Amino acid sequence: MNAGETRDRRGVLAAVAGVVAGGLGLAVSELVAAVVAPGASTIFAGGAAVVDVVPPWLKDFAVAWFGTADKAVLLGTMGVVLAAGAALAGWLERRRRHVGVALLVLVGVAGMVLAATRPGAGPLWVLPSAIGVAVAIPVLRASIRTLLPDAAATATATAATAAAATAGATEGPASAEEPAATGRSADVAAASPAPGATAPDGPRPPAPSSAVNRRRFLQITGLAAAGALVALGASQVIGAGARTVEAVRTRLRLPAPARAAAPVPAGAELGIDGLTPYVVPNDEFYRIDTALRVPQINPEDWTLRVTGMVDEPFEIGWDELVSLPLTEHHVTLACVSNPVGGDLIGNALWLGYPVRDLLARARPQAGADMVLSTSQDGWTAGTPLEVLEDPDRECLLAIGMNGELLPAQHGFPARLVVPGLYGYVSATKWVTELKVTTFEQDEGYWTPRGWSALGPVKLHSRIDVARAAEGGGALVAGVAWAQHTGVSAVEVMADDGDWVPAELAQATGTDTWVQWRAELDLAPGDHTVTVRATDANGEVQTAEVAPPAPDGATGWHSASVTV
Repeated sequence: MNAGETRDRRGVLAAVAGVVAGGLGLAVSELVAAVVAPGASTIFAGGAAVVDVVPPWLKDFAVAWFGTADKAVLLGTMGVVLAAGAALAGWLERRRRHVGVALLVLVGVAGMVLAATRPGAGPLWVLPSAIGVAVAIPVLRASIRTLLPDAAATATATAATAAAATAGATEGPASAEEPAATGRSADVAAASPAPGATAPDGPRPPAPSSAVNRRRFLQITGLAAAGALVALGASQVIGAGARTVEAVRTRLRLPAPARAAAPVPAGAELGIDGLTPYVVPNDEFYRIDTALRVPQINPEDWTLRVTGMVDEPFEIGWDELVSLPLTEHHVTLACVSNPVGGDLIGNALWLGYPVRDLLARARPQAGADMVLSTSQDGWTAGTPLEVLEDPDRECLLAIGMNGELLPAQHGFPARLVVPGLYGYVSATKWVTELKVTTFEQDEGYWTPRGWSALGPVKLHSRIDVARAAEGGGALVAGVAWAQHTGVSAVEVMADDGDWVPAELAQATGTDTWVQWRAELDLAPGDHTVTVRATDANGEVQTAEVAPPAPDGATGWHSASVTV
């Protein structure tokens, strides 16, 4: 193996050493975070920081391409970036001492700063990143040391070579035809016999050691990798809060409503395969939020504070909340990032306490026009006060979803449900505070990032089914919604033909979507079908195409069908 191949091989091994050392450090930081606070996790604090600074267009791109898997993609991408950075640290450390270590320290300091600046952070939140990098550095150094030449062997070989050169010089001066070699050439000449010459008896001078100490390298990296696995396993055992909270949730019983929702009429479901059900099951309900790790809140420890511009601020806990007269109501929730024809929308039966009654108890002061709701993870939403106080709008502090307690990913123990507004200005999950304030003084999480401060849900319709009908022509079906207004009509157009009225299913009220269907008499071949809706006020869904940012997408949804 030539010198170039040896260097390349050592470079690869150095990169491997960096990845192993970085992986051990990250695993240890996760273990420490499990003891200190899950939110102090290096990777989750970093991921949350990425979410905080991501521009609206990139958020829309991620949601459009990955949907509810956007968080997994983000964490996977971060893992790849961190692994590449660790590999670079190992490669640099072999080439120049302390450079790779400096890179690890930089990453550790960044993790400490990000964790310390997260909402609700305490003094101990810097520990996971600090301890993680403190563990990674000696492992990296020890691994890289096995890839460097053996200094003792090199010194011995240099001394032996010098002695051989001296001995050769005493046998006589070089001839005029053969000038004396100098410097490195002399060393090589002295150490190597002339062609055809016989090597002298006795031991040969040792050559400088250039071989990798494979056994020691494998020992260090193997133990480090095993330690990383142990640390990750221990962090999972210690961080069993999710399982504990789920066990508590399972033992609790959903209170009976003081005011039950109207039953779903039989005519709400058209019974068409492929058509989204009127009420979406909990495990199929969309989830879009900024929480990379679902908050795990024991209801015994949960409280909601009502503060701000109020005469009577107060706190309410779980036991008090479930003892209040609760209301059931069907409400369709929609994400502002939902593209035309998208599936970031769902209808469910919610159980909760009217927010207007909570606000009435606090007695908002004159001049207030907004309620800033805060999640346990620090996310905020700004909702118009007049919407939450509207006696004709069932805005709920919800604890139940489709007949069971809220699932953790949908806000357990409590969340906000507000008909007619996109979730980014209303649907705060894991809610812990309602601050009565003004739009001038405060703003929600997404407003300074380019999104509108007000987010009324726009009139929309969507095609779920477009296929050839059994008796000829095409069957087209889908859902339409006009939140807190109601849908009065849906029409379907084939190619550039006339609009054909669709059949509307029944609904429980104006706060939910409605199913629709239409049969079109089409000639054999390929066709494009388009849908539009009209709300109860006579407003027709606009054909103007607009992206989700800054206040919701617009346009007509189309689909292809072959007859």
